Parts: sequence; structure tokens; C-alpha cells
Amino acid sequence: MQKIKKMNSSKNSSGGRHQGKKKPQTTTAKKFEPKKFETKKKSSSNFRDKPAFKRESPFSKKARPISKEEKPVSKPKQVKQDNEVGGIRLNKYISNSGICSRREADVFIKAGNVTVNGKLVTEMGYKVTLGDEVRFDGSLINQEQKRYVLLNKPKNYITTMEDDRGRKTVMELIANATKERIYPVGRLDRNTTGLLLFTNDGELAKKLTHPKNNIQKIYHASLDKKLSNSDLIKISEGFMLDEKRVVVDDISYVVNQPKTEVGVKIHSGRNRIVRRIFEHFDYSVVKLDRVIFAGLTKKDLPRGHWRHLTEMELNTLMML
Repeated sequence: MQKIKKMNSSKNSSGGRHQGKKKPQTTTAKKFEPKKFETKKKSSSNFRDKPAFKRESPFSKKARPISKEEKPVSKPKQVKQDNEVGGIRLNKYISNSGICSRREADVFIKAGNVTVNGKLVTEMGYKVTLGDEVRFDGSLINQEQKRYVLLNKPKNYITTMEDDRGRKTVMELIANATKERIYPVGRLDRNTTGLLLFTNDGELAKKLTHPKNNIQKIYHASLDKKLSNSDLIKISEGFMLDEKRVVVDDISYVVNQPKTEVGVKIHSGRNRIVRRIFEHFDYSVVKLDRVIFAGLTKKDLPRGHWRHLTEMELNTLMML
């Protein structure tokens, strides 16, 4: 199994030792000197399936993202029943149907896109009951049970609901996952493999894709040539790309692999950002695999297969 290895060295999750690299004799290289990069034990697991990381580094032991300041554990919020006395807000009803988020629903309501029992409703805060007939742009909508499906996307599938050019889409892979209509959260380009989440929960989808929430992803990139130490340092320190600063949360080599194998932890949602980072330094990405998304991992999920999220995973996402 592969693991991420820092410039000097990195902690792994099980037995054996690896010889770490000597510290670069430059001022900037000092950022890679802390003990957190010391190699301890060799892992028998696979980086692509279960990258391990800890507080000091996203690529060491505990497979969970941790912020700079440890957050206290809090109980998940209790969700009120939709059939509560007095009904539920119209925007929540629309959001629960999987069409959009509550905030977006308010915009549609105000614009006159929604009718209740045949009457146009533009009032903010309007409440409906489960027996009301609610239509969005003339189409009847119903409350749906929330669904959360995780796919390990293979190569040569595009992230779209349908394709007019007849190419294979990710929707074909999760066609039998649920009777509810679910949508991909974010995108992976055609040649990128790895984790892709689907849901009809508009609120959660928006939270996981909004830039301000800094949702972290970890990728395993295979390059066309060895990544030099100097370029690794430049990428880790940040640089300008298309007049915008690129900030990488962490980057290191994969344990026991050539220096063409690199792990990148990043929260940016810019289009094709990982490929563009390496292209900026004159490297081509031969393979790109997303191994962690918002704390979710590929453990026990083969390529091309899907599964429903566990209750624990869902609670963790809700608290992000």
C-alpha cells in the first residue's frame, strides 16, 4: 500500500521504518523540518484506498481532517419533524424535495415560480402542510427522503446528468442506488478517478461546495516526471496562477514510490486546480485520484462501486 511521504519524512500507520531524506540547506526548506515529518513505521495499507494522517500532517495516522484549533465535540442538531403543528416553511419544503437550497428557494418564491393549491405565493415565510399541492414552474413537487450516495468514480465517465454526445456519465453508475433523483456534489473531470458524493439534500450540497467552508480534499497525482524538491517547496508556499493566489494545504511524496507520485491536500474548488498546479511548473498529470473528500474515504469501496453513507459519516458532514 502506498502512503504520502514528506520532503524529509512522514509518519505511517503500521510496522517498519524508512530512511528519511536530509533537510534541504535553504531558508525556505526549514518549513519541512518539524518532527511531524519523521518516518516511523511502514504501512501495509494502500494510500489510494485509505491515506492516513494526523493533526500535524494530513498524511499521517488518523484519517480525519482537523482544523488548526481542535473543535469540541458537539451533539448533532436535532431535526424537527416536517409534519410539525402549523406546517413547515415553503422554502424548506422546496429544499427538502431536492430542487435547491432554502436560500435559492426564497429567490424562486419571490420571482413567482411557486404555487400552493393553485395560488401564486410570493410571501417569505409562508407555511404549507403535507396535504398541500405545491408546484414549481408548473410541476408538482413532493417531499423526498434524503439520500446520500458515495461513488468511487472510474476513468472515462463525465460528471453530468446526461450528455448529448453519448459519452458515459456517472449517473449510469448509480442508476440503481435509490428511487429518489440525486445529483453529484461538485465535479470530477473525465480522466480523474475517486470519491464523488451524490445527494438530493440541497442544503448539504451547497455547504460542501461553497468556497467559504474550505472543504478539504486529498488527491494522489502521478506525474510524467519526478517532482523536484524545489518545485515541491514552491507549491507548498503558494504561488500566483491566473492572477489569483493558489494555496495548497499540504503536499508530499508517496511513501516507497518514485518522486513522480505525489499527494496533495487542498480546499480550493477552482476548476481542474490540481492539474493546473502541476502544469504551471511544467509537469503533466498522468493519473489523478481523489482519495478523501470532506473526511469521507474510499475504504472498502472498489472502483466503479457505490454505497450509502453511514449515520456516523452523515453526522460528521452535518457538523462541518
